[in-house]
Amino acid sequence: MEVDENEPTTRTVQARFVSDVGEEAGPPLALPINVTKEQLELICNALLKNEQQTPYLFFVNDDEIKESVEQTVDSKRLNAEDVLDIVYQPQAVFRVRAVSRCTSTMPGHAEAVVSLAFSPNSIHLASGSGDKTLRLWDLTTETPHYTCTGHRQWVMCVAWAPDSLKVASACKAGEIRIWSPDTGKQLGRPLVGHKKWISCLSWEPYHRNAECRYLASAGNDNDARIWDVVLGTCVKVIAGHTAAVTAVRWGGSGLLYTSSRDRTVKMWRAEDGVLCKTFTGHAHWVNNLALNTDYVLRTGPFHPVMDKFKMYGDGTDKDALKQLALERYEQVCPDGVESFVSCSDDFTLYLWRANQKQFVTRMTGHQNVVNDVKYSPDVKFIASASFDKSIRLWRAGDGAFICALRGHVQAVYTVSWSADSRLVLSGSKDSTLKVWSVKERKLVQELPGHADEVYGVDWAPDGSRVASGGKDKVLKLWAY
Repeated sequence: MEVDENEPTTRTVQARFVSDVGEEAGPPLALPINVTKEQLELICNALLKNEQQTPYLFFVNDDEIKESVEQTVDSKRLNAEDVLDIVYQPQAVFRVRAVSRCTSTMPGHAEAVVSLAFSPNSIHLASGSGDKTLRLWDLTTETPHYTCTGHRQWVMCVAWAPDSLKVASACKAGEIRIWSPDTGKQLGRPLVGHKKWISCLSWEPYHRNAECRYLASAGNDNDARIWDVVLGTCVKVIAGHTAAVTAVRWGGSGLLYTSSRDRTVKMWRAEDGVLCKTFTGHAHWVNNLALNTDYVLRTGPFHPVMDKFKMYGDGTDKDALKQLALERYEQVCPDGVESFVSCSDDFTLYLWRANQKQFVTRMTGHQNVVNDVKYSPDVKFIASASFDKSIRLWRAGDGAFICALRGHVQAVYTVSWSADSRLVLSGSKDSTLKVWSVKERKLVQELPGHADEVYGVDWAPDGSRVASGGKDKVLKLWAY
């Protein structure tokens, strides 16, 4: 067969698929330069022998391939000998839709709603208020279920045990109480020891103890404490900070991380309370912490895609669930070394790795106090909320700035991620919630409705709904 010399031939490029941690999916391939994103997805799924088609994002030198390789890469610069590295990132297989309407406005609290949280299995919702009560809400009927009384002061924070069978609340008087979501009754006696109010609670991860027996607390009395909730006793006082402890996180490899108004973050061994490292750099109060493992530790054995929690009530083997929680942790943190990010009144964030004393990077750009920070569930992004009225997105791997999301007209107090990492939710002093698209880098849904400042927002771990609460004393549920 004769080839017509006038007929244009499509240029090819030597390319190999590389994961975002540097693993090659196969040998280099000769691909036409005009290969599309959809075709790359088919090739990548075939190379990785995926049973189910997984959606991917592709990048060349940090530039996303949105349509074709040709449009992303400067073809003039490509030599025939060069091998082009195409980095692939799997996307969550399930999609969470942006919430768009308020399904319920639930009055009941007599004062501001200060804190709220969905249980890891997304079945329960707890809220703490200035009226000294914890309330548990029935999510099927969207009505109040139990009012838990006993605290003598404002309920500052709530935290669910990773098995969803207990919820802890802590108050301004420095007491912690544990409650059963099924009966609304207090379990055991109050945990007493902190001399001032408690700002944060964190349970031991499920894969380290399926009994969910130990709880860490951060106090304004400069101490963190570890409690045995079965015996109702304090098993460790972790002293070392010289000012109020603002946050505590119980990591997946047996370490506790604490942030403080003494401008430091400290890392401790949970088993004996020994100080491992002090991370310094911030020039003002450290307000909050986020671990790259927060989402998998929060949801433990309850994978939103796998519906494992439906089997839990049938007395499923706890060891199997513990193994599932461990596998999910190891996927995010294969070497057991966690990354974390701290945010501060000095307008900056710092990215750290647990095995390095020096920070990875200093993240600057906010023009005011940074109050909240969260890793996306897929650990690709970090979102920060600031009193400068903006939310900023950063790349989780190296802390590189991605974009600022603007639209709030007053301070942004808090952020929460959808389980598929595609959407960010923010709650603000301006009384609104806003939903932002990470991909589009823009506002996708405005959620007005509260009559005053929004203090707490949470997106259910299974993506089904959003809860919000604040100064107007009502709890709102939002769905799509």
